[in-house]
Amino acid sequence: MNILVINAGSSSLKYQLLNPDTQEVLAKGLCERIGIDGKFTYKPAGKEAVKDKDVSMPTHSEAIQTVLHALVDEKNGVIASMDEIDAVGHRVVHGCDTFAHSVRITDEVMAAIEECNPLAPLHNPANIIGIKACQELMPGTPMVAVFDTAFHQTMPPVAYTYALPYEYYEQDKVRRYGFHGTSHKYVSQRAAAMLGKPIEELKLISCHLGNGSSITAIDSGKSVDTSMGFTPLAGVPMGTRSGDLDAGILEYLMNKHGYDIDQMLNVLNKKSGVLGISGVSSDFRDLEDAAPKGNQRAQLALDAFEYSVKKYIGAYAAVMGGVDAIIFTAGVGENGPDNRANIVSGLEYMGVKIDREKNNVRGQEVDVATADSKVRVLVIPTNEELMIAMDTAALTRK
Repeated sequence: MNILVINAGSSSLKYQLLNPDTQEVLAKGLCERIGIDGKFTYKPAGKEAVKDKDVSMPTHSEAIQTVLHALVDEKNGVIASMDEIDAVGHRVVHGCDTFAHSVRITDEVMAAIEECNPLAPLHNPANIIGIKACQELMPGTPMVAVFDTAFHQTMPPVAYTYALPYEYYEQDKVRRYGFHGTSHKYVSQRAAAMLGKPIEELKLISCHLGNGSSITAIDSGKSVDTSMGFTPLAGVPMGTRSGDLDAGILEYLMNKHGYDIDQMLNVLNKKSGVLGISGVSSDFRDLEDAAPKGNQRAQLALDAFEYSVKKYIGAYAAVMGGVDAIIFTAGVGENGPDNRANIVSGLEYMGVKIDREKNNVRGQEVDVATADSKVRVLVIPTNEELMIAMDTAALTRK
């Protein structure tokens, strides 16, 4: 079964064609600068990437048409015709509290996704554009929406309710939603497979660490709490996002510097996090290069990030009454052995022991805990596209 996975942004579109049964990626790539000058990258399995710098992509429809042409191209194509695409899985960022699972896309589903637009104004409209473009070009092909927020819909009210007047939840849907759900779901399932235990018997803490980071408590395969909130701005310090802070800071800075709300949110989303602390970069690799050379702010940024992740791990172990495994995934989680070691350092009281030699790996699926560690420490490369394809295949087979 071949599934085309689409992740549409406002001016970009990532895609993969893969077989969820064999986990084989037939082709993948990226359409960039849609509506501007069009940049197209196509990488068929086992071949060099094809890059076209100037491709006419005035809309997402032309971008997807370019993808489909590449997939069936006589020279570099990987399928004989579009009939070999059995279904399309679309990443949708926000499903409000309407969608607790992935769903087949219908007119009713599209209307419900559009109702979520105010909660993800930069993402959902772009996701919808991608869906509509595929529907136009592939009218007979089943479409599935896979939501970043769906996995977290199992959180209890005590975890998702903010201490605000309750009518803001009832009328305005203000609550904790959480994000990176597809990633957390995938790595939790892989963790159960690695440990050889049913996921229903496990308490897991998943650390999706990268330019955007979130920590999730997963009890019996269900998300029971997560660090991101109403928006992806909450939680640990990230590349450029502040993470948790005292809301009174906004009023203080806006009054002092004459910021309007858009300027303030720009500071919180694009100028804060480890970039704001360090003044060096939002890229953790740059910080790890600068810190040993005596850049104290770069070191402070790394320390603050690792300290915050450690706090969440401790909090979520308390929430679940223990933890069987801590999972590290995403760019920093998969490729930052020093970050992992520093985060779990001091958690020996919980029974966490890391093997420094085993931990010296990047991008591999491996248990880096010592043999006698009571809590396993797992490095699991995430694969959101495969998770989307698996959900899509399951729903379309029905």
